[in-house]
Amino acid sequence: MKNNHKITILTTVSLVAAVLMLTGCVQSHSGQVYSQGQAQRSMHVYYGTIIELREVTIEGSNSGAGAVLGGVAGGVAGSTIGNGRGRTLATVGGALAGLAAGSAVEKEAGTKKAVEFTVELDDGRVMAIVQEDSAYYRIGDRVRLLQGNDGSWRVRQ
Repeated sequence: MKNNHKITILTTVSLVAAVLMLTGCVQSHSGQVYSQGQAQRSMHVYYGTIIELREVTIEGSNSGAGAVLGGVAGGVAGSTIGNGRGRTLATVGGALAGLAAGSAVEKEAGTKKAVEFTVELDDGRVMAIVQEDSAYYRIGDRVRLLQGNDGSWRVRQ
């Protein structure tokens, strides 16, 4: 029985570590971070002036991995409680609680503060671009807008 308890604890700790590692694999939406696919690619460059800045939030994604790992960890943890039907209920309850918690952790880990830039381009067009929080931009700043071939845009000074 003691060996089963140690295995259960080890399994739970391993699953929680896996959830934390997965939530660390969130892509950046910063104007200063490029993916490998964006490196060494040409970009169109536009110049303009910031006319409005708004704080916004980039919502985290939910791949389901956090929910699955949380559900397994919760089920394993719940299976250590009670005997018979009580253990079954604790296992199911732990799995459901872990599922909800894992999903919430994954989504929260990917949620980021961001800024919506409204920029008037030199040709008169007005563009709005959202990227991760960049506290050093001010209304009236001259900026470069970079358009990648993948459709991505970024604001740079």
